[in-house]
Amino acid sequence: MSGGNEPSRAQKMFGDFAPALVGLTDDVLFGQVWQRPELSPRDRSLITVASLLTSGSTEQLTIHLARARENGATETELIEAITHLTFYAGWPKAMSSMTIAKQVFGATGEEN
Repeated sequence: MSGGNEPSRAQKMFGDFAPALVGLTDDVLFGQVWQRPELSPRDRSLITVASLLTSGSTEQLTIHLARARENGATETELIEAITHLTFYAGWPKAMSSMTIAKQVFGATGEEN
């Protein structure tokens, strides 16, 4: 979800091409679902990262790893979550996800 008059990521990606998807993404997913008070944004981010990893949806993982950091998850916690999920989701999915995490966090893996 974007603030002010700046176009959202969905608007930038799909604009007039898929306006219904943009509206659902901005208004329902990020406007309603992500704003529900029953889970913190940090917890929602951890759940989302886990779901994307287990489904092999690595294209979306880049965005959500960065979002998880913005929502309070540390790089160490996210790396540990990926490591933990290796044994539940499969080695190839975890290795692909860790490669993306390394790119998102930078080569050092240090806390930011």
